[in-house]
Amino acid sequence: MRFSSPIYTLKRHAKQLARDNDIKLHEALDQVATKEGFNDWSHLAANFSKATPARKIMGQLRSGDMVLIGARPGHGKTLLGLELAALAEKNNRKSYVFSLEYNEADVWDRFAKLGLDQEAGTRPIVVDTSDEICAAYIIERLGYRPGEALVVIDYLQLLDQRRSNPALEDQMRALKTFAVESGAIVVLISQIDRAFDLSSSAMPGLGDIRLPNPLELSLFDKRCFLHDGDIQIETAA
Repeated sequence: MRFSSPIYTLKRHAKQLARDNDIKLHEALDQVATKEGFNDWSHLAANFSKATPARKIMGQLRSGDMVLIGARPGHGKTLLGLELAALAEKNNRKSYVFSLEYNEADVWDRFAKLGLDQEAGTRPIVVDTSDEICAAYIIERLGYRPGEALVVIDYLQLLDQRRSNPALEDQMRALKTFAVESGAIVVLISQIDRAFDLSSSAMPGLGDIRLPNPLELSLFDKRCFLHDGDIQIETAA
């Protein structure tokens, strides 16, 4: 079933409905889900996970790939990255999420909304929100696990914020080398420059990636851009 709006838009509608009618958010979410033709929000979320483009993207990823996911805030880039992490186990890969943006509780709250809500200690995904996250930290944390790891990093630009870290391009080259040598898949979530909002383009591209410092974008084998519920998948030439 196709939704009338992207799921993040439906969540916004539910939040507004809860405020306007002084009801609990879960009640508003269920009302929105009912209008979409589902029994409740959990029913909608389960169907969303089946229809998500993450499955299509996962089917195109290969060992050694480095992947870029880019979108403006609120267009679903982090959710897509987490969906890929959630799908990795079914593709015989161990998932790791490294976030400099969110704390661990926030990350697991987002996973719960995707239907992955497991007790601590039984969770199949490793979530790391250390302030020390950089390419060297990630590589050391993973060790050498040929063909087993899918790594999601949230997000690209924050790797460049500490002066003690190597240059962003050096970090990306280190991660690319690690991916190729270990067979891992490395996914980088990226900001899009706000100037895109003033453009006439329907979808951001490589030229819209916000880069405070130089970075050779050809290092990314696959690029996924999202905007207003649409997605564009590119493969490096």
